[in-house]
Amino acid sequence: MSDLMIVPFHPSDQDDAKTLILAGLEEHWGRLDPALNPDLNNIAASYAGEVFLVARLAGVLVGTGALIRERAHVGRVVRMSVAQAERRTGIASRLLQSLTAQARLRGYTTLVLETTTTWDDARAFYMRHGFRRTHDADGDTHFVKAV
Repeated sequence: MSDLMIVPFHPSDQDDAKTLILAGLEEHWGRLDPALNPDLNNIAASYAGEVFLVARLAGVLVGTGALIRERAHVGRVVRMSVAQAERRTGIASRLLQSLTAQARLRGYTTLVLETTTTWDDARAFYMRHGFRRTHDADGDTHFVKAV
């Protein structure tokens, strides 16, 4: 996958990134309420000062992932999404590795994240990448990892 590039979000990525993320949510939930995702209406503003990465394969946006400050020394991974046709090709792993590198650069010692408890593939993915389940709450599984 030598033509895969992981780069910082640029405002010109807005429409493609929002469409990709919402398509993934709709795929998992079977329906979509865009009002539940207001951060996607202006990604540059919503994630200002944070890390929002996009994955491009042959120039096409095929993945996203973000890192936000949770509290001192703790970062939260959010908005991990890969286009359905490109899953299981290593894109999510590369995004997560890039976010982990950014976490270290920002002085984070711990990463946290959550995913829907019924999303077995996502849960297994995070555990393969060293995240440890801490608890389940409100339909989500919460994870932690030292970086």
